Amino acid sequence: MNLAEPKAAPAVRIDPAKQTFKVARRSFVDPQVFADEYRTIFDKCWLYIGHASEIEKPGAFVTRTIARRGLLLTRDAKNEVHAFFNACPHRGAQVCRERAGNAKSFQCFYHGWVFGADGALKSQPGKECYPDDFNADGSANLVPVPRLDQYRGFWFVCFDRGVQSLGDYLGNAKEWIDIVVDQSEAGMALVGGTQEYQIRANWKLLTENSIDGYHAINTHATYVDYLKNSNGSMSPVPFEGEGYDLGNGHAVIEYRAPWGRPVAQWIPLWGEDGKQELDRVYQRLHTRFGKERADRIAFSNRNLFIFPNLVINDIMAITVRTYFPTAPDAMQVYGWALAPQEESAWARKYRLSNFLEFLGPGGFATPDDVEALEQCQRGFANLLEAPWSDISKGMGRERVGYDDELQMRAFWTHWQSRVQATAS
Repeated sequence: MNLAEPKAAPAVRIDPAKQTFKVARRSFVDPQVFADEYRTIFDKCWLYIGHASEIEKPGAFVTRTIARRGLLLTRDAKNEVHAFFNACPHRGAQVCRERAGNAKSFQCFYHGWVFGADGALKSQPGKECYPDDFNADGSANLVPVPRLDQYRGFWFVCFDRGVQSLGDYLGNAKEWIDIVVDQSEAGMALVGGTQEYQIRANWKLLTENSIDGYHAINTHATYVDYLKNSNGSMSPVPFEGEGYDLGNGHAVIEYRAPWGRPVAQWIPLWGEDGKQELDRVYQRLHTRFGKERADRIAFSNRNLFIFPNLVINDIMAITVRTYFPTAPDAMQVYGWALAPQEESAWARKYRLSNFLEFLGPGGFATPDDVEALEQCQRGFANLLEAPWSDISKGMGRERVGYDDELQMRAFWTHWQSRVQATAS
């Protein structure tokens, strides 16, 4: 197979009669596919940049690398949020070199140009050497990102000015974002700093993994054994749930599981005081939403995927994760813990314990997943002889289980519609 001609054959092969769905492994290794993905996906889709809690007060800012672009997200003195390319209009140096903070203005290190949190040029050394109307057209201000919008505190950018609205793009996924955010009356907030790490594997493998309920019992057997052997760490709830194709490449699995959830699912390890605390949490949910929705918020887990690279895992804790390909076989991953602002010190303690124990880079899950993904990437060296990956589990079933593979098929179908339909 000639990898220089990836469009000569389909990347996805579907056989409804045989109920099989296969993905060409060249899609994980081919530099041309990698280039096409940036051009047709990362340059065209809405991408998560940050959470409202990070820029809560006027003057707050964060800097992020989004799809290979350095960006500056700010809240100005008028409480308006902006996203700019982190490059001085003068000679291109970054105007902000800090990860996060609070500032009324940003001064370029190179020549000293100063910009407000609204991006406007405020001053420049040697101003008398420029004409009075030098910035009349605003061309010396920081350059804003073409599109910026938010939903329920999650801020997104897009580099395509003509993209559909964020609300339309999120579509059915908004229901599941609502379920996460409605855990709090005061609002959700990121807790602690950013976790960053690299994986030597193609970014689409992490997409598959993030909404894959099939691998958990096998890949994370050590964690399950740990819970079983830790007195009181599990409830009698069995693993069960469903997977959903949400459209636009988004997908989710929603399921019950035996671990404790600080939002309201108690386990004996947390004692009688913990039970009373979570009973109070549940009663507030019940008062606000009624029993059906309160039960769903409190007792159901969900792994939500927003195309192309945002994952919100609301399980024993909540993690927000995004990732960007840096090469066909490498990605940069960013993760944050999310929690209700008003939760008690007791609940916060166990939430962060759960987060670090399972979801963090040093927890039970992430090292297992990284090893699995990197093993897949190594296995793709055999793609000439073994060219296809199978993602057929659950095809043809009326009720799709959380451990079936409908979610990955939703991603790949949308991925192919973007990459191959518009590739030149």
